[in-house]
Amino acid sequence: MFPEYRELITKLKTSDRHFSHLFDKHNNLDQKIQKMEAHAEPSTPEEIETLKKEKLLLKDQIYAVLKKASA
Repeated sequence: MFPEYRELITKLKTSDRHFSHLFDKHNNLDQKIQKMEAHAEPSTPEEIETLKKEKLLLKDQIYAVLKKASA
């Protein structure tokens, strides 16, 4: 996710608690969605769709923090 911001992401994960929380939550959701889609975890298509929307919102928030920090 956002390879052009790799260095900034590494820096913010250690220096910005809010960013670190967003990033971790995004990764946890991503793993959960992958398990659901692989049928390793019970789910419905609606549950997966809801989690994908939440993940996208987190990604938008992460991007906003990256843009602000790089300005």
